[in-house]
Amino acid sequence: MTSVEIRDIEIFLTLAEELHFGRAAARLHVSQARISQAIREQERRIGGALFDRSNRRHVEITPLGRQLRDDLRPVYAALRDSLERARLAARGITAVLRVGMMPINVHDLRPYWDTFRARHPAWELRISHPAFDDLFGRLRRGEFDVLVAWLPIEEPDLTVGPVLFADPRVLAVAPGHELAGHTSISMETIGDFQHPNIESRPDYWLDAYVPPHTRKGRVVERGPLVGNMAEIFTRIAMGEIVTLFPEHMRRYWVRPDIVYVPVHDLTSLPYALVWRSDSENDLIRALARTVRDLGPL
Repeated sequence: MTSVEIRDIEIFLTLAEELHFGRAAARLHVSQARISQAIREQERRIGGALFDRSNRRHVEITPLGRQLRDDLRPVYAALRDSLERARLAARGITAVLRVGMMPINVHDLRPYWDTFRARHPAWELRISHPAFDDLFGRLRRGEFDVLVAWLPIEEPDLTVGPVLFADPRVLAVAPGHELAGHTSISMETIGDFQHPNIESRPDYWLDAYVPPHTRKGRVVERGPLVGNMAEIFTRIAMGEIVTLFPEHMRRYWVRPDIVYVPVHDLTSLPYALVWRSDSENDLIRALARTVRDLGPL
């Protein structure tokens, strides 16, 4: 199988997911003409239509296309994994551990990463920042092997490992906000202002980040639904919402339109390693051992 054929398979599978030539081209960083050419060539070789192009806005996959898609998906995934393992082996790498980071303070945690790499030079450590919606679902689907997330996590299929750090809490507000000039504030004060609403489950986990009530029982209002950090910061800067963050955000996300105010009566938020219990392996155990040996930073 040549590299051109591998690329054509990738083009077909991407179009089968997107059902739109423009989106498929953008995702693969090629022209729409390249997508069309590859699909036409595949249809010529097979002898049948893989997609119905009668709709000008999007395409529909044909029964023949669905059959080919279902047959090719596992083959392509296995081939891609084989090529990746070969590339790693050529560099002396025998395994990869993928860590999804919910917090952004990767540099603060360098002692863990450096120690792990020094102890296991044949293992590669890859750190990413996945989108914060459906994080546990992403972990369960195997998009990464270990998640660094705040506690508590009470999921029967997930193992909670050692704590890496615990951060005090701060409130992010706009510079002109009435709380911006305070040296510190209480949770009771925070309850007077609207917070973002995030599509993150389970509810108890989000409640640990933003308590649903103040200590006196007042409801902490959650307002507009937000999907990413850029939207959260835009709404804060516009004075629409305020947001609780771990303290390291003051150092890692400095912006001229955001002020961070310490919250003095919330406990520090602990972050720990979490992984699927049924996927635990030597790499995961080695990272957990490294964190335990060094202790919380």
